[in-house]
Amino acid sequence: MALKGIMLMNIWSTAPFFMVIYLAALQDIPQSLYEAAMLDGANGWHQFRYITLPHLKPVTFFVIATGMIGTFQLFDQSYILSGGSGGPNNATLTIVLLIYQAVFRDLQLGYGSAIAFLLAFIIITATLLQRRLFGRDSL
Repeated sequence: MALKGIMLMNIWSTAPFFMVIYLAALQDIPQSLYEAAMLDGANGWHQFRYITLPHLKPVTFFVIATGMIGTFQLFDQSYILSGGSGGPNNATLTIVLLIYQAVFRDLQLGYGSAIAFLLAFIIITATLLQRRLFGRDSL
């Protein structure tokens, strides 16, 4: 139940930021494109599919990449909720909290550093996979 609470807190705190980013991207799409599509006979679905979605592709990559990175680096909510212990039965233990425990509680600097490098490798790999998924032309 505690992990679901952390997920809700994270969604509640990041969703407004992402919506502002999407709003700015939607306002950046030229209105003349929609007018030209309407003159060519495109309905609302075609305008959304062929104008709006392609223009939002780089923004969607940014939102997914920053959201994923933020999720991997989740620390403060789980630390506050569990007092830094990871909760009962490690219910709220995240990767960054595990690094914190290894370095500052157990004084295992090498182990904490290894986990941090592994986390960096996972984040970089996932971001590169997303970049390939969204295509190079969108960046």
